[in-house]
Amino acid sequence: MKRSMRWYDYLTINTYGLGLSTASGILTPVLLPYLIVQFTPAAEKTTYLGTLRWVGLTVAMFIQPLAGLLSDRSTLRWGRRRPFIFAGALLSALCLLLVGLSYTLKDAHGSLFGWPLPFAVLMAGSILQQFASNISQGAFQALIPDLVPEQQRGRASGVKSVLELLPVFLILFIGPLVDRGLVWLVVGVVMAGYLLSMLVTLRFVHEEPLRGQPSAPLAEPVLRLAALTVIFVGITQLSVALVKFSGAFLAGQGAALELQVALVGLAGLAAMAGSIFLGVYLGAWVGIGADAAQHKGFIWWVITRLLFLAAIGSIQGFAQYYLKDVVMVEKPATMTTTLLAAVAFFLIPAALGGGYLADRFGRKRLLALAGVIAAVGTFFLLLSGANILLIIVSGCMLGLATGLFYATNWALGTDLVPPEAAGKYLGISNLAGAGAGIVGASIGGPLADFFNALPPAASGAVGTPGLGYIVIFGLYGLLFLFSSAALVRVK
Repeated sequence: MKRSMRWYDYLTINTYGLGLSTASGILTPVLLPYLIVQFTPAAEKTTYLGTLRWVGLTVAMFIQPLAGLLSDRSTLRWGRRRPFIFAGALLSALCLLLVGLSYTLKDAHGSLFGWPLPFAVLMAGSILQQFASNISQGAFQALIPDLVPEQQRGRASGVKSVLELLPVFLILFIGPLVDRGLVWLVVGVVMAGYLLSMLVTLRFVHEEPLRGQPSAPLAEPVLRLAALTVIFVGITQLSVALVKFSGAFLAGQGAALELQVALVGLAGLAAMAGSIFLGVYLGAWVGIGADAAQHKGFIWWVITRLLFLAAIGSIQGFAQYYLKDVVMVEKPATMTTTLLAAVAFFLIPAALGGGYLADRFGRKRLLALAGVIAAVGTFFLLLSGANILLIIVSGCMLGLATGLFYATNWALGTDLVPPEAAGKYLGISNLAGAGAGIVGASIGGPLADFFNALPPAASGAVGTPGLGYIVIFGLYGLLFLFSSAALVRVK
């Protein structure tokens, strides 16, 4: 029986989330978009960024549940989870050296695999970093169901969310560093985040080693996880191809620009939502196996999680380009970090309060409310134009919604997974974590470049600078609403 939690246990169990979120909070919205612009064609930067993200996240989609599965079976003296956290953090820090090297080579000529050489180096660094980071994350996220009593998991999940979101304030200082080109200093900050949070976890989190080697065969679940990844990524990339085909076909037929925007935009929405529903449903059934019929609520939980994360993660990932091309700010990295700080100002108290309210009033009502608030905040962003104050207000709305979502959604997930296989199931939930970037970026990136390349219409209604970001942000707002609607299937 799990013992009652002391106040500092909530902190130590979740400390490694600081390292993980420091990396994701700096790399995804700030550093990677900046690096892409340094050595890729300007008209294709969104597609390059989408490619970088979906390839790396494909690796994450397989490695994270695999690490969770292996940690479920670990009989090491340190415990089931901490050895994986140690190895993943150390390797992550080393892999980040390639990310810094890509900037050093930014003026290098030549290509590799058809990509500019610096981009190829960045791609290698991103793939390896995703591999290493998800070794540790797959084990880390099982600590709450391992060590926290069920009636206290809402609070533990709320603290987890807050610690994962605190680095948003750190990146207020990162944006100006990136705008000044101090890439190696920023890489050092990310490396330190991994290593220091790992050391705290090793020292203060206490696990009981698993007694007795599990007898269940390993080959079948590993093959299922591989098939899960192939199915999800295959469906997503087929959707990307269909969206590109529809755009090229309409342009070749000489369709009116307004018609192209409407039809290709709808095709993009169908591709995103369809990839999520079909990819998660088929992928999770393959990954779980015969027990999937007993865990339909878990599968639908992953779908709702992916719908929300695909939207908020993609808005975050493309924010720097939106601010540069639509709002026309001079220092987009700095402004991106300011906007993220406004998000965090509401996000952190909402996460703390959300954890408490989730324990008291139930998870699903708060999640439905979070999806609606996020959708309103997104549409408000699109109506803000170049007004920085209104953009920050919309960021505050997104922060409030995301805070409620993070605390409440994870608490719901830990209620739905079987305790004896928490690592495996929460690893499979990475269909939502990694899948969010695969869906949102790999489909949204080419869509944005397609719309940005359209020539201006006589009315000026389309073909305006940054039109692509306006369209895809509107699609992300609809995904928020879909996430609320899908909750009716979570039992």
